[in-house]
Amino acid sequence: MSPRHFVLAACLAAALAAPLTARAQAHGELVGPGVISTGLQETSAALTPDGNTLYFMRSDFAERDDTILVSHRADGHWGMPQVASFSGQWHDSEPTLSPDGQRLYYVSNRPLQPGGASLTTEMGGHHFAGTNLWFVQRQADGRWSEPVHVDGALNDGAMIYNPSVAANGDIYFSAHRPDSGAAYQIYVARRTAQGYAVPQRVDLGDLAHNRMDPAIDPQQRFLIYASDEGDSLGSADLYIAFRQPDGHWSKPLHLPGDVNSTALENAPSLGPRFGELFVSSSRRDEMTFPKPRDNATTLQQRLEQPLNGSRNLWRFDISDVLRAHGITP
Repeated sequence: MSPRHFVLAACLAAALAAPLTARAQAHGELVGPGVISTGLQETSAALTPDGNTLYFMRSDFAERDDTILVSHRADGHWGMPQVASFSGQWHDSEPTLSPDGQRLYYVSNRPLQPGGASLTTEMGGHHFAGTNLWFVQRQADGRWSEPVHVDGALNDGAMIYNPSVAANGDIYFSAHRPDSGAAYQIYVARRTAQGYAVPQRVDLGDLAHNRMDPAIDPQQRFLIYASDEGDSLGSADLYIAFRQPDGHWSKPLHLPGDVNSTALENAPSLGPRFGELFVSSSRRDEMTFPKPRDNATTLQQRLEQPLNGSRNLWRFDISDVLRAHGITP
């Protein structure tokens, strides 16, 4: 398990140990209950521009077995997910689509050369699956190309997570790099004619705060990410920062409304509609006791359902928040 996953595991444990007072009611929309969102871990939603194809990550609770799946929507219902054409053999995770839908980026421990060993790295005496950034390109027949490794300094250290792509090709991601301090921080690698420039840390304030999972507005007017900036309701919440006229970022604001809960929220991504926000959350149904007496069958069925404390995908509308800060479609 990577150090990043140790952080997430600790957050999840804290969330599950907390009083279960926050019920996942009709606040937001659970995405594809029982089909997309299940009793396993689902994170990192990536929707095509037409909103009818969804890529996401499914994994075990320890996130040691990550795979990217794809589901298609027809007649308002999500179809049974299938393993994406480029995934299924390696530790593949955190898919994100370019705003035009022509490239899908993700991170993986796959070898840099065919037949080579899988990527590994080490931090704090722990050895774990490393991650580099890869992409697949949409072909003329609609299929994806073979995976292409993204060369450049952004892959230094083999610890890059949660890419998010702006319309001009700039890539935001979270990582632990020499200037990160003790925690993870968010970086941007600017797209140039020669490839990607050396990543720069996004200045969001005190480096003591762990910041992960950026979701960048295609026009780079705002940035949403997961952290605890000191006012989190649970172990990690979602925050938003706005680009200022001088190019700097505003002080991060805790996203209002029902996006955050006393559970763990992370891995935000923006949908194709204005204000559409997808979130990974471990919020669960309220437990009250005594409960209806379970038998082995009902217990198994209930524990395998969404809202059992595993992370699921949720959809929210934050268009009012954006408009209040001068952001329009």
